[in-house]
Amino acid sequence: MSDQPAAAESRRLTTREAADRLGVKPETVYAYVSRGQLGSRRAPGGRGSTFDAAEVEALAARGARREPQPSGADLTFRTGVTLIDPDTDRYYYRGVDATELAGRYGYEEVAEWLWSGTLRPGVRFTAPPEALAAGRRAVGALPAHSTAMDRLRAAAVAASAADPLRFDLSTDAVLGTARALIPTLVGSLPVKGAPGQNSTAGEASTDTADSKDSADGADSAGLAPRLWRRLTAQAPDDGSLAVLEAALVLLIDHDLAASTLATRVAASARAHPYAVVSAGLGALEGPLHGAASGLAHRMLAEVLERGGAAPVVADHLRAGRRVPGLGHRLYRGEDPRAAALFALLDRVPAAGPALAAARDVVTTTARHTELHANVDLALAVLSVSSGMRAEAGEAVFAVARTAGWIAHALEEYTERPLRLRPSGQYNGPRPPKALPLP
Repeated sequence: MSDQPAAAESRRLTTREAADRLGVKPETVYAYVSRGQLGSRRAPGGRGSTFDAAEVEALAARGARREPQPSGADLTFRTGVTLIDPDTDRYYYRGVDATELAGRYGYEEVAEWLWSGTLRPGVRFTAPPEALAAGRRAVGALPAHSTAMDRLRAAAVAASAADPLRFDLSTDAVLGTARALIPTLVGSLPVKGAPGQNSTAGEASTDTADSKDSADGADSAGLAPRLWRRLTAQAPDDGSLAVLEAALVLLIDHDLAASTLATRVAASARAHPYAVVSAGLGALEGPLHGAASGLAHRMLAEVLERGGAAPVVADHLRAGRRVPGLGHRLYRGEDPRAAALFALLDRVPAAGPALAAARDVVTTTARHTELHANVDLALAVLSVSSGMRAEAGEAVFAVARTAGWIAHALEEYTERPLRLRPSGQYNGPRPPKALPLP
């Protein structure tokens, strides 16, 4: 890849070795990577990252022993929402293991606890009638081929317009908005296979979206069953609903992903919660972020159609494409979210074929390089086995992550306004220049 001697190429440090040399924590090493101060390369076998020793030495010589402090031009700043531990391949919400939370509590319970610090067993979020009606009208006006992300973004804007108090950024007001916005987003989506369905879209009209929902969008069974009806016409069993519920909890937050950073920037400018969530939805729709589960869905469907992973994996590698659903830059081994969901999917008989296909992909790819399953592959198993569209995983991701975006907005509202204002490094023509002519 370069003309450097092989000996220089072999001088690679592990994350721990780089952290020790710099005198910082391992997570700070990744912070240097995210800011472009340090390059990284996946270790052989996909277990963690490695760093060029000379580059680490140069950074240390520049005084990188100090822990990076937040500033307007710094993408590393304090947050008490999520900690990702690269040494143990675990992650924590407010210091509590996220996978344990997903095994004990539902999405609304964990979201409420994350926001307020209070655990309210059985809490249910309710969509206000005005916001729900506005969201359904906006979604119903979209073209039939619109995606779930199109509909969620439209619903967020419509709900915002229906709320005259949206500019109140007090903690209580933001919490009230959050509890109303999430069920509004879900309730605005059309129900799959309901009476009065559109023959082109294969979905119910949003005006008569769901006879099982009450007029205000509440449901005693919780958010997961409501979301399920909008992802597939297939009737859920308890095991499948448990997988969806756990996925919602596990995807609430994952530190400063691109969409979360976008929401923090919006909140720094004191955008209201609806606009904050809209910023997150916009970033999430990028093909390198939220759409990853759709790629994994299509791959698993092809594996099932062709009877094995080998030809599908070969086609991806031959075309120079990454195999979807594998590897994560923050974990040396298997993504803990994937591990938790696979354990639940093992209990769902209908998920058996798709789960076997996913494991075949992992095993086949391991012959070339050891990459572990990530959460996108687990979401793909759920969506393929439940008759959902390829975009379903992205919709689950978006609904779940809304709670995390609100948690980060609550933090950012307490910080100095507009602190996330980096300075550009201009590299254009030097002035003065003559006015342009037609």
